[in-house]
Amino acid sequence: MASESKRPAGSDAAKHALTAETAKKGAWIRAPTKFHESISNDGSTPFPAAAGRYRLYHAPACPWANRCTAVIKLKGLGHVIEVVAVGDDLLELGNATPGAYRGWNFRADGSSDPDGWGFDHIDQLYEMAAPGFRKSYEAQGRAPYYSVPVLFDKETKKIVNNESAEIIVMLNSQFNAFATNPDLDLAPSDLADAMDAINDKVYPYINDGVYRSGFARAQEAYTDAVTKLFETLDWLEDILSRQRYTTGDRLTLADIRLWSTLVRFDMVYVTHFKCNIRRLHDYPNLWGFMLEITQLPTPDGGKLGDTVLPDHIKAHYYGSHRGINPFGIIPVGFEIDLAEPHGRDKKFPVAEESATA
Repeated sequence: MASESKRPAGSDAAKHALTAETAKKGAWIRAPTKFHESISNDGSTPFPAAAGRYRLYHAPACPWANRCTAVIKLKGLGHVIEVVAVGDDLLELGNATPGAYRGWNFRADGSSDPDGWGFDHIDQLYEMAAPGFRKSYEAQGRAPYYSVPVLFDKETKKIVNNESAEIIVMLNSQFNAFATNPDLDLAPSDLADAMDAINDKVYPYINDGVYRSGFARAQEAYTDAVTKLFETLDWLEDILSRQRYTTGDRLTLADIRLWSTLVRFDMVYVTHFKCNIRRLHDYPNLWGFMLEITQLPTPDGGKLGDTVLPDHIKAHYYGSHRGINPFGIIPVGFEIDLAEPHGRDKKFPVAEESATA
């Protein structure tokens, strides 16, 4: 199967994990994902590429899941992969007793449960697909990790993969026979090393860095995380002052991975996660980069920003994380105009046609 990276597959959280010693000092550590099977277009895996066979469970609020819905929209796979949204509520994992945690809620209107299984939380999907999943965690005295996105095989009723970094690679390369925009390659092989170099900083210090800042349980851990976050934003601001995208003049999965965090930055992370050394708006190149990707046209006649739902994003973060926002109050600001002209096409005109074709 084609790969975005030259490195072995696996959980980003495991690859970039903090040490147990840092956890003792108040650092927050993300649990690794568990499902890492692949879909292939050549029969090399148990899960063959097929139209209509697979379903993506996602939360509109979640930046990891938004990577996947973004690639589906850019590639024109909406008629190939069934996309199902869960609700906005997620009991804070760190404060949950093992027996009580159920993960994301399903919507009351039944749209999160299209097969009519009677599920009201995503834990039921995990337990159906992988019986004993909860017990495997509880045996270690931990709450189970019921995350999204989930790439689900409707035929076998199994979870194929729940690692967003791997799912987007499959979506980019394995469904081209069915895609409306098959010529768009978001993981060109000649940029694999450059993408790895970007991802190696963006994942721990930005994608996960906002969470490490927001969920830190000690001043030193928070200060370390937020400092690294803004050092990495400064680094990217310099890169994007000289080129259109993070690896050059072509849009790649590295850009999508960064974008799904940036588009939420001023919306929630500045206030909710105390990532307030600067706003994203204070970085002209990062801000323009975020706006450009948000405004990218998609084969269905829409824009990539159609996958960004601010009301759901705010409702989830401010409503679910009661450990850091006990009363669930949603701030009024900032007002963000995602349709604001980005200027990247004027600054770097040579790349104008490279993003979506």
